[in-house]
Formats: sequence, structure tokens, C-alpha cells
Amino acid sequence: MAPRLLLISNSTQHGEGYLDHCFAEIEDFLGEIDRFLFVPFALADREGYWRAVRDRFAPSGRVVDQLVEDEEGGALLRRARAVFVGGGNTFRLLATVRRSGFLEEMRRRVFSGELVYFGASAGSNLACPTIRTTNDMPIVEPGSFDALGAVPFQINPHYLDPDPGSRHMGETREQRLMEYLEENERAVVGLREGGWIRVEGRSAGLGGRNGARIFRRGTDPEERPPGADLSDLL
Repeated sequence: MAPRLLLISNSTQHGEGYLDHCFAEIEDFLGEIDRFLFVPFALADREGYWRAVRDRFAPSGRVVDQLVEDEEGGALLRRARAVFVGGGNTFRLLATVRRSGFLEEMRRRVFSGELVYFGASAGSNLACPTIRTTNDMPIVEPGSFDALGAVPFQINPHYLDPDPGSRHMGETREQRLMEYLEENERAVVGLREGGWIRVEGRSAGLGGRNGARIFRRGTDPEERPPGADLSDLL
């Protein structure tokens, strides 16, 4: 068995409802899996977050269980066939899955092919080797930046292109990612809103409405259009 992943830049697209822009892709990705486990740890209101996800998938007939920090949660994780990791603060998310011991179990089952993984925003960051390319503030200390490592590259969700008309004098997203590459070797996918990466074993593709920008140390950033093959990054 090989890892199956769906890594989404954003859960809500401007002018649309929750997951509307990627719902058909999620449905195709899950296929006949009619029950999955939701990880709400990136937000403080975990119960409300879970209810929102549960209600979103109810019309499609899929049952959504909530991962909680106790033995019951561990049992759910060991039994689940699919897991959805929601967006929010990436540092809080990583700190919680590390503290609970869920990160190692999730990694083991994803790599064995027993557990399919989909995530949005912070959930996509968690699938990377580290969370060093998140956009979030470090509101808690996770103990380590090391994450799931389900893909060998980094993702920067919600990637924004430089605005030539902006008067903002701070760093652009591109400048910050180039700073990352001054200290780190791994490639980064700047994943624009409305886009996602789907991984099926040793194959990866870019889906959605917008392309992505690939950043590698020592080379100029490379543009990839929607539908592009990303397997060279695996």
C-alpha cells in the first residue's frame, strides 16, 4: 500500500461556503469510504468545529467522528480509514497531536496505506516534514517543528503573489520563502487559494482553479498550472 493524500490550500473560497470549491474532489478522493475522523485541534472551539464539518458532510451520507484527546480518541484513530485535519493555527495543531501521541500513530497508518489523509491549510502544513512554512503565529510552543512527513516537500498554503501596486513595505510571501531556502534545503510549493495537491503513492498532481509556485534553493521560482504533474517533488 502507498500513501494517499489530498492537501488543500484553503477550506473556504471567497464568495462560497465551507469546502464548496473542493467538495467534489474530496468526494472523489474518499470514494466508498463513508466514515472519517475529523481532527479539530487547530481551533479552540473543537466541538463547534466538528459540528460544522459533520453538518457539511451530512447531505452526502458520510459520518464524521471527532478526534478527542483521550483513550477513546486513540481507539478511533486506530480504527479510522480516513482522517481530515482542519485548518486554524498550525502551531496549536502540531502541539496537540504531539502531546497526545497521535502524530506517530497517524504517521504509521498513513505510510502503511491503512489511513487516507486530507487536510486544509494547517492540515496541509501538518502533512509536510516540518511546519516551518506556515503563515501562522507561534501562539504555543509545539516542542519541535517536525510534522508528519507524509510528503518530502513543504507547502505554503494561501500563497499570495506580490502586488506591484501595494504600498506595504514588509516582506512579500516570496521573499519569506526565499529566506526559508537560505536556511533549509527542501522545496516549497506555494499553493494558491482554490488549489490542492493530490498524492496517490508515487504520483502527485496539482488540482483546483489556480496554479502553484515552486521554490527551490539556488533556482528561480517555477510556475506550475492547474493540472500539472508534481511527481518530481516526491
